[in-house]
Amino acid sequence: MRNLIISAALVAASLFGMTAQAAEAPAAPYVELTNPVPVAVPGKIEVVELFWYGCPHCYAFEPVINPWVEKLPSDVNFVRIPAMFGGPWDAHGQMFLTLEAMGVEHKVHAAVFEAIQKEHKKLTDPEDMAEFLATQGVDKDKFLATFNSFAIKGQINKAKELAKKYEISGVPTMIVNGKYRFDVGSAGGAEQALKLADTLVDKERAANKAAAN
Repeated sequence: MRNLIISAALVAASLFGMTAQAAEAPAAPYVELTNPVPVAVPGKIEVVELFWYGCPHCYAFEPVINPWVEKLPSDVNFVRIPAMFGGPWDAHGQMFLTLEAMGVEHKVHAAVFEAIQKEHKKLTDPEDMAEFLATQGVDKDKFLATFNSFAIKGQINKAKELAKKYEISGVPTMIVNGKYRFDVGSAGGAEQALKLADTLVDKERAANKAAAN
């Protein structure tokens, strides 16, 4: 009987130790999606940033992520997707998609962020957007025509559908190769987020090489 009691005590102590270790183990800084999302360019490792022009954290992330994007290797495809949760999110997202379709987003992206974050412009009305963008060299009539086009409506639906599949709840959020989701906060900061992105890109690159052999 005494041996049974001792054995039971040892088992309990062991289980307690395992529980304590599990509690102490740090949570992974990323989530692996249950249902991976196909990438936009097959054969390339995709890194997605979901953002909103009205988000101060996204604005603060800009000077950190932009130099990183410029140095990405040729086997990595970087994609920005506007998060669209209604109201100004949708308006700003539609503006981004319009500028992207016009091929001028890269020229005015920073200016739009500055206007909303620093100059406190709302830029939620298409006419106001067009007026501001005209000061940045964007053709007003072409912008409005593109903004209201059927093609942009399709891009809006696509962006919203991707956000659902990624299961995002805030921004800025990053997705690596349609499999791994994390945000700046969970990663521990802007620099750490990009280091994590690099680590996951390397992981996917190694997996691709292993699959090819």
